[in-house]
Amino acid sequence: MAVATDTASRVFGLLDADDTSEGSICEGIPEEACADVPRNFALNVANGACTKTAEQLASPGVVLPLLLTAVGAPVALAGALEPVRRGASLLPGLVVSGRMRAFERRKGFWVAAALVQAAALIGIALAGVALSGALAGVAVVAMLAIFSLAGGAGSVAFGDVMGKTIVTRRRGRLLGLRGAAGGVVTIVVGGVLVATLGPQASRGTFVALLLAAAALWVLGAWLFALIDEPPGAIAGGRTPLKEAHAGARLLREVPGFRRFLLARGLLAVTEVAVPFYVLAASQEGVDASGLGAFLVASGAAAMVSNPVWGRITDRASDRAVMTVAGSIGALAALLAAGLLIVDAGSEAAYATVVFVAVVAQEGVRLGRKAYLVTAAPPGDRPLYVALANTISGVVMIALVLLGVIAGLVGVEAAVGAVLALSLLGVAVTKRTPEPEDMARPAPRAA
Repeated sequence: MAVATDTASRVFGLLDADDTSEGSICEGIPEEACADVPRNFALNVANGACTKTAEQLASPGVVLPLLLTAVGAPVALAGALEPVRRGASLLPGLVVSGRMRAFERRKGFWVAAALVQAAALIGIALAGVALSGALAGVAVVAMLAIFSLAGGAGSVAFGDVMGKTIVTRRRGRLLGLRGAAGGVVTIVVGGVLVATLGPQASRGTFVALLLAAAALWVLGAWLFALIDEPPGAIAGGRTPLKEAHAGARLLREVPGFRRFLLARGLLAVTEVAVPFYVLAASQEGVDASGLGAFLVASGAAAMVSNPVWGRITDRASDRAVMTVAGSIGALAALLAAGLLIVDAGSEAAYATVVFVAVVAQEGVRLGRKAYLVTAAPPGDRPLYVALANTISGVVMIALVLLGVIAGLVGVEAAVGAVLALSLLGVAVTKRTPEPEDMARPAPRAA
């Protein structure tokens, strides 16, 4: 253990070579956690390598839509995958944050959630083997909802644990390295699939990917359990109703938080867009052999963009990251719309669209996470994160309508809606306060 700790310290020193002052080492975390920062940083990156790779291997944006196509499920169900995944992951926040307050250490919430997610992925694999048609599609979406509900419970704990163990100006870098590490592994897997897949992928291919993802979630749970989390304040557990009342008070009294929620809700469309680009590629004649190319594009985007987003977040502005990432998301939608208009999209062209879209998706996700962890007062951080997640979850569920539009009107209309909402989200984000100003209450009338 001592050797591992020493290695982690050396690696952290290299990563932190530009700013190793005592103030930076302990900034924003309890004093007793300072000595554990290098080890916790390394464990968190390793955990992220596992979970981010697992997310790509069971991606609702690339893998699951093609699985549903292989089992003959309706298009509308494929369009519902990302909204259900993102939305359900955000809904349980208020329940979890209220209970979490009664515990000094919160990492156990994340570990338990990860194990449930592994079980849900095994359930999706079984549905892919045993079922067909609409029934298979409904079963996959239902298991994905369970997966995401567990993920939502873990998300609140993750933000709180990161806030207690990782210094302020290294949180963006941490999130970036987590995503990049997962991207590297995904590129390798995608390359293997490019070399081996034919026009028709077997169900066994999808099952293997899902079972590998489940195993990675279990490994990630073990790594997260090893993090040295200092005890936090116990403010007294609150019931979900009391937590909801506290959240309503925040919405009334903190206008900067309302503006952030509006911006986050609109930019959520960048996080559900990829399945529509995959469906557009399928409509243009790209067959199952494109799965490997799309995974390579997705993994490469995560690998390349996450460290860059992390650096920008640490050195500049979380709000700027959200704004730029939203603009890139709009560009991806514009490229996809252009390919649909000219009716000449190839596998390579749509892989490029997926690459750009995932760059945007990673930037929006990293920016909003870092923004809220920094902006929320430490004592109320679980409430801020939970309320933001719950409201955004409702928005995500509403984005299921994009799948309905794709099924009834066509994929072209859904892509057009993604473009419009992305542009609106960018406009609102530019008017959102910087993190240090978000939690300021509204001035009282004289």
